[in-house]
Amino acid sequence: MKKGVLLVNLGSPDSPEPKDVKKYLGEFLMDERVIDIPYVARALLVRGIILKTRPKASAAAYKKIWWDEGSPLIVISERLQNKIQKQVDVPVALAMRYGSMTIEKGLQELVDKGVDEVLLFPLYPQFAMATTETILVKAEALRDMHFPNLKIESVPAFYNKTDYIEVLANSISNHLKNKPYEHLLFSYHGVPERHIRKSDITKSHCKIDGSCCATPSKAHEFCYRHQCLEVTRLVAEKLQLKNGMYSTSFQSRLGFDPWLQPYTDRTIERLGKQGIKNMAIVTPAFVSDCLETLEEIAMEGEEIFHEVGGNQFTTIPCLNDNDAFVNLLSKWITNWYKN
Repeated sequence: MKKGVLLVNLGSPDSPEPKDVKKYLGEFLMDERVIDIPYVARALLVRGIILKTRPKASAAAYKKIWWDEGSPLIVISERLQNKIQKQVDVPVALAMRYGSMTIEKGLQELVDKGVDEVLLFPLYPQFAMATTETILVKAEALRDMHFPNLKIESVPAFYNKTDYIEVLANSISNHLKNKPYEHLLFSYHGVPERHIRKSDITKSHCKIDGSCCATPSKAHEFCYRHQCLEVTRLVAEKLQLKNGMYSTSFQSRLGFDPWLQPYTDRTIERLGKQGIKNMAIVTPAFVSDCLETLEEIAMEGEEIFHEVGGNQFTTIPCLNDNDAFVNLLSKWITNWYKN
């Protein structure tokens, strides 16, 4: 069998114009694993309310961070793909879960090159319904519909892999050299609390009560909250951070249902009000810088911090196409196709 790899990231509008942003948001928010309510209610919420107001504001945000080459997330993902391709001996394609760079196109590109066994590589360190799971489900549906002879194997969450933690910790350390900071905030993308309970394969462990994530359980294999907290713990241990010098928060909530807490914006505000003058923030739920890191954190987050008396706000880039990260992914891919 000829093997190939499909890297999959979140996606992006084709442009920062409202019409393209609306199209993108419509596809994204109508995904039943993103807004997991019955179809009719989801359609009323998304098409009847959100898409009538949000695209214009989101388009303005995208315009703030858009690069000459295009969407930062797309450009960075393409750079990552190109660098990995130079280090491995199998075809490497790139796709997005949402937008015009579809998973179907990515699979077709590999099939056209003679590939009949694909390593599906979601570019998310942690498992979540709205990220990894929706990619896997979509790929399987496309395989059944269009590529019945294609074998697909997926890369599991790699949040606790020793070599990944080392690459992430080194990246953080390198970006903080000669930059004084009193507190390092690990900000992860938020999800509704119900997603955590839905992903609990034991149907009884996840209570989001402050203790379940620290109690060993099979549920942790698919528990986004546990995996985020574990990344923070492992990196803090690697960097020898003292208690009180770091914390975890969650960003980008939507709607009125309970989402994972504490919230990033409120945490930044609280730290500033407590007298923290110099803080750093890292976003380990993302491997590529995007709207949520470049605008929500680096712009809005810094503005909040300065408003409450903060001084230096250091935003640590995602791993992006960092050479150490490229080498790590290339090593994992090579180990896969040589076995």
